[in-house]
Amino acid sequence: MTFGTPVISRWVSGLVWRLEHAFERARASGKAEDDTRIRIFVVLILFSTLFACVMAGAAWRALFTDTGRSDYVQPVGAARADLVDRNGQMLAADLLHYGLYIDPREIWDTAETRRALSANLPDLTPERLEKALKGGRRTFVLGGLTPEVRAQVHDMGLPGVSFEPEQKRVYPLGYTAAHLIGFSDTGGQGLAGAEAALNDQVREAAAGNGAVPLSIDLRIQAALEDELYKATAEFNPKGAAGVVVNVHTGEVLGLASYPTFDPNKPGAASLDARLNRAAGSIYEMGSTFKGFTVAAGLDSGVATPTSTFDATHPFKLGYRTITDYHATHAILTLVEVFQHSSNIGTARLGEEIGPDRLHAYFKSFGLLEPARTELIESARPLTPRVWDTDAVASTSFGHGINVTPLAVARAYSGLMNGGELLPLTIKKLPAGTEVHGPRIVSQATALTMLQIMRSNVTGGSGKSANIPGLNVGGKTGTGDKWDAAARRYSSTKQVSSFAAVFPTDGPLNAPRYLVLVLLDEPHAGKNGADPTGGIVAAPAAGRVIERIAPFLGVKTRVETNPFAKLTEADAANAAEEH
Repeated sequence: MTFGTPVISRWVSGLVWRLEHAFERARASGKAEDDTRIRIFVVLILFSTLFACVMAGAAWRALFTDTGRSDYVQPVGAARADLVDRNGQMLAADLLHYGLYIDPREIWDTAETRRALSANLPDLTPERLEKALKGGRRTFVLGGLTPEVRAQVHDMGLPGVSFEPEQKRVYPLGYTAAHLIGFSDTGGQGLAGAEAALNDQVREAAAGNGAVPLSIDLRIQAALEDELYKATAEFNPKGAAGVVVNVHTGEVLGLASYPTFDPNKPGAASLDARLNRAAGSIYEMGSTFKGFTVAAGLDSGVATPTSTFDATHPFKLGYRTITDYHATHAILTLVEVFQHSSNIGTARLGEEIGPDRLHAYFKSFGLLEPARTELIESARPLTPRVWDTDAVASTSFGHGINVTPLAVARAYSGLMNGGELLPLTIKKLPAGTEVHGPRIVSQATALTMLQIMRSNVTGGSGKSANIPGLNVGGKTGTGDKWDAAARRYSSTKQVSSFAAVFPTDGPLNAPRYLVLVLLDEPHAGKNGADPTGGIVAAPAAGRVIERIAPFLGVKTRVETNPFAKLTEADAANAAEEH
């Protein structure tokens, strides 16, 4: 016989029939206590059966249900994974906080409730509190309460005041790396920096309780910020930016922008403070662009390090008359043009390269597009509409073209890593990762550019960035800002910068790093000197390099001094060219 529903029904019916007859026999015998015992026994059986069913169900769910499935362990609310630096140091995390709710229907003493909450919750506005107290239903009043504050209010025992847990994004380092880390809204959506750029990855990692490592190193970040802020304190600029990049991987090891803000309270900061000047502001960079023009001249075969250019008098190109800031009134080799930051010499080189070829090189360097990076703030450059001799006259030495500091850092990294243009990344790459990109110059050009950059620090405008034993190379930049009202370049407002690379010695695949420092509209310092790139940015870049070299494993070495003296053969070749 099959043990099915009919059998169970007959068994239950028989049990009920026997119980009814047992009650009748108890009443007939006149023994009321027997009737009571039977009824207690029946109730006991029913409850025991119920508990047995519950226990069996719980055991079945625990043993045979897949509780690891994602639909059972979705993160609470709009959870986000932790952000950490490349060494695992905490940058951002979701922490348990509480939301405060008021139900005026349950309040006994409105005046006491008003007084107690106002005294203990300074962020609670009187208007919002009053609206909740006079409402007719339970209302959310204030979010983001820490467990300590929640306990403090709870212990006051106020009827009608309750709490609900909520997620809150916390940035434990406050202002540090604020523009790179960014921030998210209360709904868990990234709005700026890495929080926005890696939003989907951060949300997905939260489901697995993982963390998302960024490319920055907090030690490098701290050194960069400290030196940048020291420079801003001395020269009082309108704004400033700094970047440190691994030229072989494109990893951004540090990124700073001034002024800064606290991502824990982004609404309290101005739009100017929240602006990421490294990625989101464009500048006429001035003479730092000469490195790109020189690289184009070398790679195209138009010039060699010993090629000469007449800087004895101003040079007319197109409608412009080009002069030098520090006039040498001399015939300069290409290396000397770079060392003296000669506008005349660079413009003459640009003329020989030609508009079409210079445009093609600048495009290949990534200077005519937003810097390739995950950051949504990466701004589009402002470039000449027509590439003609007038455009060459300006862009060859960094005027008439506005780009971001990140774009300049990316382009220089491509020249310093052997000649490949790589995307910049704010994500930590696995150790040993090889990154490749389109070739922009030959390896021979890259090697020569490393030597020319070094020669500018040993005997040119970048001397103040020199750190003994680290073979620092670099290029200064001082770009006058365009005055829209006067329709001319300002004589008092400028952008001062320095693009540095270290170490410049060794093979092309040796570890190498780029440091870029920029100050927007700096003022004269204590000594009253004109706040050029060599005065305000180069020393800051040098101090950054000195501080971060140990963290990067860059050890002191024998110093090099390329192009210190021309050989007799070089001098003879230079004379023939002239």
